[in-house]
Amino acid sequence: MLRYRSFNAGRFDLGNMTQAVWATAHGHPLAVTNLQGEQVSRLGSHVDPILVLFAPLWWVWPSPSMLLAAQAVAVALGALPVFWLARKHLGSERAGLGFALAYLLYPAVQWLTLSEFHPVALACPLLLFAFWYLDEDRLVPFAVFAGLAALTKEEIPLVLAGMGLWYALSRRRFRAGGAIVLVGAVVTAVSVGLVLPHFNDGAPSDFYVRYRAFGGSPRGILHTALTRPNRLLAAAFDWEGIRYLAELLLPLALLFAAAPLVLVAAIPELGLNLLSATDTQTSIHHHYTAGLIPPLIVASVLGAGRLARGDARRGVALAALAVAVTLGANYRLGAFPLWRSLPGAGSYQASAAHVSAHDRLAERAVRLIPDGDVVSATNSLGSHLSARRRFLSFPYVQDARWIAVDETQPGYADRSDPLATARGLARLRRSPQWRLVFSDDGVLVFQRRATRTAKSTASAASLATTSQTIRSSAQTSR
Repeated sequence: MLRYRSFNAGRFDLGNMTQAVWATAHGHPLAVTNLQGEQVSRLGSHVDPILVLFAPLWWVWPSPSMLLAAQAVAVALGALPVFWLARKHLGSERAGLGFALAYLLYPAVQWLTLSEFHPVALACPLLLFAFWYLDEDRLVPFAVFAGLAALTKEEIPLVLAGMGLWYALSRRRFRAGGAIVLVGAVVTAVSVGLVLPHFNDGAPSDFYVRYRAFGGSPRGILHTALTRPNRLLAAAFDWEGIRYLAELLLPLALLFAAAPLVLVAAIPELGLNLLSATDTQTSIHHHYTAGLIPPLIVASVLGAGRLARGDARRGVALAALAVAVTLGANYRLGAFPLWRSLPGAGSYQASAAHVSAHDRLAERAVRLIPDGDVVSATNSLGSHLSARRRFLSFPYVQDARWIAVDETQPGYADRSDPLATARGLARLRRSPQWRLVFSDDGVLVFQRRATRTAKSTASAASLATTSQTIRSSAQTSR
């Protein structure tokens, strides 16, 4: 929440999710404004309809902070099935507690929780619960948690298919396991082949561009895998890929190696990340680890169970090893703020939760913009303004009545055009249609001027009164 208050959670992606949940709570299921200013469905970007379930929570706590809190609670609850699995397979509650603690200390879990808010983060605890019930041969509750996990993102059903393969081979439950594999594969195929194009004006997913080097589509990637597998391997296991694998695997003390069949469930997500041209997908600091964490954790627990061979003392020792290694990895790679002052501790985004004087100015500025009005804003201000029907990304202006810009932070459009925000501001300052109502420390708020016609004199006078009030508030803020 402090990262949100310090404007380190922007329109992409917290603001996108906030708008989708707000719209659902106001009778427009999963409606969002895309980068070009069009009103579209969230399902045209990712098949994550689980967002609908957050609408009732929004009625109670209408704030992006609610999404962040719910995500943290959900991910933490994943420690319960980890405890149950470890207690069962290592024969000790102490061992169960140790692995539950190792899960919570695991750096990828902490960064998953801090990576703004993403529906796919919920797949992590849901898949862990699904693993537990599958291990218990309780297929009905497994189906419930598996179904919820499948609603978090289009490729998560492939993780479930991998779980089905593990179940079929390890338990020799070929009919049930085969059904899980089939359903998982079909759900992903329907999501990718039908749902995404349907809500994207018939076009395939925009995210295929990340795999352009390998065909830019599932069929193209499959063709490359069959005809030029060395090309895929070279791309997956370059330096960045190896570093990513080390940061994922070493904190688990390699215990998963004793239960390699479980890792089949991690292959689809791992392949998508290693082959992507987007750097954030090969980083533990982002939400792309959500489908990888459960198979890795479960494999570590089952691997420790095999190594313990029914000896409870040995099981406790292996759990202690898991805690020690994850604690050390957390010191180097994690997000725990108390480590920061110690030598050798991780320093990534060390000040991201610091609310500065500039942040407090920005918070006062965005409060000047009325709820419900169409607004255009730069990315860092976006999550604070996106709870509305239409929200535009500056320099897209279109029908916006308000514009909020932080000159000290790059806008989203600056990724492709470094001068996009600067040129947009230059045009805005010259335009007679806009009035600057707040300016302090690089944070600017503009209001569209009313068109004075005979038919709108009264409304224009009212708007002038409102503008005077805003100017007075801006002076007070300064």
